[in-house]
Amino acid sequence: MDDPTVDERESLERPARVAETAPPPEPDIQPPPTDPSTVLSRHRTHLSTHRTSLSEHRTALSEHRTDLSTYRTTLSRRRTDMSMRRTGMSFQRTRMSADRTLMSVLRTSLSLISFGFTIYQVFDKLAHNEVIRNVNAPRNFGTALVSLGILMLAIGIVYHVQFMLGLRRIRSEMKAAGLVHGESGFPPSFTLVTALILLLVGLFAIVSMVFHIGPFG
Repeated sequence: MDDPTVDERESLERPARVAETAPPPEPDIQPPPTDPSTVLSRHRTHLSTHRTSLSEHRTALSEHRTDLSTYRTTLSRRRTDMSMRRTGMSFQRTRMSADRTLMSVLRTSLSLISFGFTIYQVFDKLAHNEVIRNVNAPRNFGTALVSLGILMLAIGIVYHVQFMLGLRRIRSEMKAAGLVHGESGFPPSFTLVTALILLLVGLFAIVSMVFHIGPFG
């Protein structure tokens, strides 16, 4: 919807209240003692004048009602425009909320991967230095934590991508239908890029732990 013009802004002021005027007084219908035809003619003239005055009074009230209707229409257009902008901002709030959700998944996955990899490396070094012999259980536990972190992060990324694609589709449809302005940008998620990088790091870590190869082996 186009922005209101200057004329519409100037016409946004509420029309002044119409001055309250009493209806024209009723004519005196008591005939004077004269000729009956003259009395009836004068009586009809008075009634016609009274009807004309009432018609002018109704016309003034009708014009005032028209001004009020125009004022209400302008206010309604302004409210519709504000509602469209609020709807557009709600899409941005939903996008940022989805980023925060992915960020919480990212933090949890990072904790699991780093904690599991630390456990694995500590017991692997102890076994390498022959401090302890049976380290299979701790190393398996560390590997399980890293695997859980990677799985959780992968599910979070898939859910985030599906949700954002659906949100973009709905926003595009509403913008095409003229229900939202859609002037603000809808950039890609930086949190998603960080999550993908962490997923690659986690995959390198689990490969190094299982096969003892790669940068972390």
